[in-house]
Amino acid sequence: MTPNGMVSVVVIALATAVIVGAAGLITLRLLARYSLVLQLLVVALATVVSVVSGMAAAASLMYVSAHDLTVFYFVAAAAGSVSLAMAGLLGRWIVRDSQYLTLAAASLGRGEPVASAERHSNNEFAALAGQLAATGERLQESRDREGRIEASRRELVAWISHDLRTPLAGIRAMAEALEDDMVEDPSRYYGQIRSQVDRLNGMVDDLFELSRIQTGTLRLTQETVALYDLISDTVADLGPVARAKSLDLRFEGAMGLSILADPRELSRAVGNLVMNAVQQSAPGSAIVVAVTEHADGRAAISVQDAAGGIDPADLPRVFDAGWRGSEPRTPDADLVHGRAGLGLAIVAGIVAAHQGEVTVRNIPGGCRFDVLLPRHAEAVQA
Repeated sequence: MTPNGMVSVVVIALATAVIVGAAGLITLRLLARYSLVLQLLVVALATVVSVVSGMAAAASLMYVSAHDLTVFYFVAAAAGSVSLAMAGLLGRWIVRDSQYLTLAAASLGRGEPVASAERHSNNEFAALAGQLAATGERLQESRDREGRIEASRRELVAWISHDLRTPLAGIRAMAEALEDDMVEDPSRYYGQIRSQVDRLNGMVDDLFELSRIQTGTLRLTQETVALYDLISDTVADLGPVARAKSLDLRFEGAMGLSILADPRELSRAVGNLVMNAVQQSAPGSAIVVAVTEHADGRAAISVQDAAGGIDPADLPRVFDAGWRGSEPRTPDADLVHGRAGLGLAIVAGIVAAHQGEVTVRNIPGGCRFDVLLPRHAEAVQA
C-alpha cells in the first residue's frame, strides 16, 4: 500500500471512530438515568460499530472482494456479540456490587451491622465493601460507648441530685433550728454545718476536676517527681483516716524511681485510690501501697486491699463516672456520704493525661489497682 493510501485509511478510520464515538456519547448522555448495564452495552456496541464501519470504509478504497468483506462482517458480528455479552455480564456484576453498597450505606444510616458480600466484581469494590464493614463496626462500637456514657451520665446526675439534696436538707434544717433559737448547743450545729459544707465542697471539687478531664482542659505542670516521697506523703496524709477505722495502711516503696509528672494531680489520683480502699475495707484489714518498676520499665504504683474484691460484672465499669461498688464492697456511709462516686473516674483521667494506664483486678480476699506510668529519660537521669 502506498503512503498516500495508508494516510487515507488512517483518516477514514479516525473519522468513522470520531463520528461513532460522538454518537455513542450522545446516546450515553440520553441514557444517563438508565441502568449501568445498558450504558456498558452502548459502549461495547459503539466499539464494534466503530471497528466495522472503519474497516468497511477502508475496504472500499482497497477494492476488497465482496466475499472477503462478507466474511469480515460475519467475524465482526460474532466478536461483537461476544463483546456485548461480556459487557452485559460485567454490567450485572457492577450493578450487583452497587446494590450491595447501597444497602450497606442504608444499614449504616439505620445503625445496623453491615453484612459482608461473598464476592465482588473487582478489588476496588471489595476494598470499598471492606471499609464499609469496618466503618459499621466502628460506628457500632461508638454507639455502644455513647450508650454507656449516656447511661453513666444519667446515673451520675441522679446520684448527684440525691447526694446534694441530703446535705443541703441537713444544712437547711440546722440553720432553721439555729434561726428559731431551738438549739441548746449551737457550737455542735456549727460543726455539723461545716462538715456538710466540706462534703459539698468535695463534691463540687470532684465535679470540676472531672469536667476538666472530660473536656480536655486539664493542664499538667510536669516536673521530676520522686515517687517514694510523693506516695509516702500521700499515705501519711490519709493515715489518720485509716487509723480511725482501725486499718493497717502500709507503704512499701522502691527508692530511686522518678518520673515526669504533675505532683499535685498524681498525688490526687493516688489519694483517691487509697481513700477508695479505706472506704471499702473492713476494720482491722490491711491496705498496702507499693511503688515498683514494672517489667516493661514503667513505674508502677499499686494499691491493694482486703475488702472482698469487686463483682466481676462490675469490673468493666469501675472507672465510669458515678460507679459505686456493690456488695461486698459497699462504701462506708460515714466516710463517703455526700460523694458522687467520681474518685476512680478522676484517677483514670489523670493517669491518661500522664500517658499511663490504670488497671484493676481481683486478688484473693480483695482487689488491686495498678497505675503504670512512663519513665522519661530526663526523670531517669535525674
